[in-house]
Formats: sequence, C-alpha cells, structure tokens
Amino acid sequence: MGTKPVIHVGVDGAWRDTGALEWALQESLLRQEPLQVVHVIDEKLRDVSVWEPDAIDDAATDLVNDVQKYLDESPGLLEHEAELVVGQPARTLNTVAADSRMLVVGRRGLGTFKRLLVGSTSEAVVAHATVPVVIVPEHWKPSDQAGPVIVALDEDESPSVLEFAIAAAAERKVPVKILHVWDLPAVFGWDEMNTGGISAEWAENAQQYCENVAAEWRQKYPDVAIQVDVRRGHVVDGVVTAAEQSDAQLLVVGTHHHNRLASILLGSVTRGVLHHAGCPLAVVPA
Repeated sequence: MGTKPVIHVGVDGAWRDTGALEWALQESLLRQEPLQVVHVIDEKLRDVSVWEPDAIDDAATDLVNDVQKYLDESPGLLEHEAELVVGQPARTLNTVAADSRMLVVGRRGLGTFKRLLVGSTSEAVVAHATVPVVIVPEHWKPSDQAGPVIVALDEDESPSVLEFAIAAAAERKVPVKILHVWDLPAVFGWDEMNTGGISAEWAENAQQYCENVAAEWRQKYPDVAIQVDVRRGHVVDGVVTAAEQSDAQLLVVGTHHHNRLASILLGSVTRGVLHHAGCPLAVVPA
C-alpha cells in the first residue's frame, strides 16, 4: 500500500493551545500536501452515564466545525478537512493515519506524577505508530525556533530516520545535524576508563561512526549541509540539551518495535526526549 500525500493531525478541545495544528499547517505549506484533521470522541466517555452522550457529541461537532473554519481561513489553496471519529483515541488516530505521510499530535504539560501514572495520548500514539509521528509542545509557534533539524542516532542507524530528517531540512533550507550521545557502560570504573584509554577510544569510535554516516549521506544529498555533533553524557539529557543549544526547529529520533512488549514500553530514550524536548519531535519507525 502506497503512502498518501496527506498529513493527519489529531486535535482535542485544547487545539488552539497545543501548537500541533500550527505546525501541521506550516508543514502542509512546505510540502504542498493537505491536512486531514481528526478529533476522536473517546468511546469510554460516551458509555459513562454521568455524561450525556448527546452533549458530548454536540460539543465535538462544534469543535470540528470551528477547526474546519480555521482551516478554510488558513493560507494556501489546499483542501484541508476536519472530521469526527469515535473510538479509543491513540488507537483510532494510528488507524486513520496508517497510510498517510505522518501524524501530528500535541503534547500537554502534565505534572510529572500524573504523567507517570497515565501516559499521555501522544505517548500511546508513538508506541504503536506505523508512520512518523510529530509531537508538538504546548503553545508552539512557527517563530519559536530557527536552527537546524537534528537527528539523534544510536548505533543502529535506520535509513528511514535519516531520510525523514534530511527531507525536513531540505524543505526548511537549513542544515541537518547528526547527533550521537554516547556513554561508557557502568561496568567500567573511572580509573580503568582513564588509565586504560577506554574513554578516548570510545570517543574516537563514536566520532568516526558519525563521520562515516555523514559522508555517506552527503553523497546522496549534496545540496543539504550535513553536520556532526558527538557528545558524551546521559543520552536523554544530551539530546535535549543539544536541541536547545542549536535552537533546533525539529528533533528526529527513531523507534525500534522489535516486539509488542517493546512497543508498549516505548524506549526509555524516546520517552524521555518526548517529555522534555522544547521543540517539535518527530519519532520515525525504523
């Protein structure tokens, strides 16, 4: 099944504040691909007798009408559509977006404790997605960042992750920065690392790995500036800090669904970056 040139966006009652629709509209203009905006009525809400199903449906219909009006007034000549679907939010969004270019969702600033307990819709979407998912922070505006597109690589570099990052950078006419954050396994003690030269060797290997990847992709895409940033430290902290320091417009990471359990548990690095990144984050299935 081919990929449809359409960008799906999930919205809820806070759509004016999340920034997801703003980011998607910008991306739509860059790619010249229309938006399909989806609002999911959570089926569980309709089943609880405390709520009047009619009232929920009326509110959702009003929301979708407001979004459609906003889309109709947005710049460009593309035909954007807003629709209403009933179901379990994360699963439903993934199903409707399954053959599209990407799925864009917002990220709310929940308190840490609540977030640990519930796991947000955006996290659940990412865990089971088959297409790239872009998570946009609350209150994001197109003027927020002006730097490069950063792609965070692990040792298991996936072509789809780099393709996505390079395409995004080319659209925005900015460089791609290949970022690799490494750290030594805890089995080494400090003395061993420094006297044995282990630390220096790992640093050199990490640098060489990234330079090799960059050289390969520069040949494929000579028109895109490809930079390399190798740093040592905690991976999540290193990735988030690098994005902040570079004023990254977009941070791209890969996710490996080796099995169902792995996808449910969502890699700790991906989850950490998802919760802490200050810029839009694209999670691309490897």
